[in-house]
Amino acid sequence: MANTGSNATRRSSLPVVVIGAGPVGLAAAAHLAARGQSFLLLEAQPAVGWSARQWQHVRLFSPWKYNLDPLAAELLGRTGWVAPLADAHPTGGELVEQYLEPLAAHPAIAPHLRLRHRVLAVARQGRDRLLTTGRSAAPFVVRVETPLGETDILARAVIDASGAVPNPLGASGLPAIGEEAMRHRIFYGIPDVLGQHRARYAGRRVLVVGSGHSAFNVLLDLVQLAAEEPGTSVMWAVRRDSLAGRFGGGERDELPERGRLGQRAQAIVEQGLVKLVTGFRLTRIEETPDGLVAVGEGHSLAPVDEIVAATGFRPDLAPLRELRLSLDPITEAPVELAPLIDPNVHSCGTVPPHGFKELRHPEEGFFLLGLKSYGRAPTFLMRTGYEQARSVVAALTGDWEAAERVELVLPHTGVCSGPVAADGEAACCEPAARPEPVLIRPAVRSRACC
Repeated sequence: MANTGSNATRRSSLPVVVIGAGPVGLAAAAHLAARGQSFLLLEAQPAVGWSARQWQHVRLFSPWKYNLDPLAAELLGRTGWVAPLADAHPTGGELVEQYLEPLAAHPAIAPHLRLRHRVLAVARQGRDRLLTTGRSAAPFVVRVETPLGETDILARAVIDASGAVPNPLGASGLPAIGEEAMRHRIFYGIPDVLGQHRARYAGRRVLVVGSGHSAFNVLLDLVQLAAEEPGTSVMWAVRRDSLAGRFGGGERDELPERGRLGQRAQAIVEQGLVKLVTGFRLTRIEETPDGLVAVGEGHSLAPVDEIVAATGFRPDLAPLRELRLSLDPITEAPVELAPLIDPNVHSCGTVPPHGFKELRHPEEGFFLLGLKSYGRAPTFLMRTGYEQARSVVAALTGDWEAAERVELVLPHTGVCSGPVAADGEAACCEPAARPEPVLIRPAVRSRACC
């Protein structure tokens, strides 16, 4: 008994380790700092907000008021920082420059930030995944690759907000045969078609694979490039047999720019500015004298020069192999969160707020936050991650009332993924009336929003 108490006391003196200095990881750090908690913020890259820097040219469809963590903004305000206009829409670059970099430089966070610290693995000290005895009292071991070599950091809790990695092109979830060999002609994400990467795509035949908002942004830029650069052509391949409901809720979307993005994408397809191929499930990429040929189940596409993979993301779970996680077998999200976001059953695109209860794992003190917590589901909004961070940090400090309280109402998308009706639209009911913020109850979170 005495030894257990000693271990518990030792563990309580250790820091909370936050993995990933993107928007959600920085928000978690801000909440830990505000509550006087010891923490370390580990970032694998040489600068904070690394993911946003890769799409710095893209304008977000959510305005600033949904991209600022309220407490973080309050901390910054005390230093003289002036918040951007609430209804303005930042680019990825503006998000970094006007918010993430000032937040990382805040005196409550900067001393605890470690750049170029890549987390290789997380485990329990002295216990592999199999051993149960004394597990909950043992500190976490975070193995980190630093500029000076590998080291282990002990932590009393771990918040993993490290984001996600791009999905491969293959329709089976595996890289297409030939994909790895052709990576130098494949861009994963949203290339800066009209700026930094213009020469790569001007006058070229480009295939875009994927059916989400990232694909919309790429397609719209490529169509503009084609109008300016002769010889540029755009092909769009999607796995779905129909795009009904995929262009969003239009005027019904409570984020108007998100609705307009879908409408613009639909317009370029209807105008024939993009060659659309539906029901295409890519299995192989072949290099021929005429270009890259994407081979699907039963047929091939015309040769192209470049491919853009806008196929979504998945979590990198390899560093967490020695932890006991409770992940949904379909989405790879925490099991309590999965029913709220599973695109196979989720009847609308809006995800209700959620907190530590939905994010818990059998490994006490470990949480996945942000995009990584959503597994393979694509419905993440930044402000959702901030609410996760607020609730989880409150739980880690024993403030259960704050941890269970919902402090966020999210905008409805106006789009549903239900059965397609005769008019080609996805069937959907009207959004339910918004309740006042209440404690998260199992009965409330058991169903989708509409």
